[in-house]
Amino acid sequence: MKHAFRTMIAAAVIGMAGICGAAAEPLKVGFAAEPYPPFASPDASGKWEGWEVEFMEAMCKQAKLECVITPVAWDGIIPALTSKKIDMIVGSMSITPERLKTIDFSDKYYNTPTGVIGPKSEKFTATPEGLKGKTIGVQVATIHQDYANKYFGKAGATVKEYQTQDEANADLAAGRLDAVQADAIALAAFLSTDQGKQCCDLKGNVKDDPEILGAGVGVGLRKGDTELKDKINAAIKAIRANGTYDSFSKKYFDFDIYGG
Repeated sequence: MKHAFRTMIAAAVIGMAGICGAAAEPLKVGFAAEPYPPFASPDASGKWEGWEVEFMEAMCKQAKLECVITPVAWDGIIPALTSKKIDMIVGSMSITPERLKTIDFSDKYYNTPTGVIGPKSEKFTATPEGLKGKTIGVQVATIHQDYANKYFGKAGATVKEYQTQDEANADLAAGRLDAVQADAIALAAFLSTDQGKQCCDLKGNVKDDPEILGAGVGVGLRKGDTELKDKINAAIKAIRANGTYDSFSKKYFDFDIYGG
């Protein structure tokens, strides 16, 4: 009888260990597989680095969450979240009314303008009038594609889609595009490279449209995942308050990326 009792206890302990092990499984954080400097890019060894990587690490540490970067093609990242292949998105994803129909978001963790760059030899503005008759490159499935189609395409520009921002930038530098629209910081990173310095400059920032460009960037979450959302929001607030956010941001930017 005692042997049977010990067997029952041992089985219960093993069962509890299995439950605890399952509960401790790392959260899969979806990052766009395409490089997006200075926010996130893999180095030569495949290790991810950049501002958004450090943000994720600080956020997860503050929330006492074990997180692992899981690269996903950008145009499939929301389906990956809703189908539970990943647990959250940290990928410079703007909080927009259209996306809120499908997923939820944390509070914003940064907010920057949208810019347009073009050849140094060309003088034009980041307006429908300035881009009329020109070909402008944008990354597919982004707010920039939506904005360019609405404001520039309808005003006479040709909007060309690219799978990655790097491909659009390369075509601009090669003279196959007249302009590129993207996040102003991502464009500034390109303009700081040798290729960017030689070819292009900033033509200006586009007129804001919150319905398309959103109200800042947030962590993408599944609808109904309120417990994780509360932890993420509390962590973002804490690292903003305790100086952690500013400490790693200063390594990349000389201004407050959090925005107004």
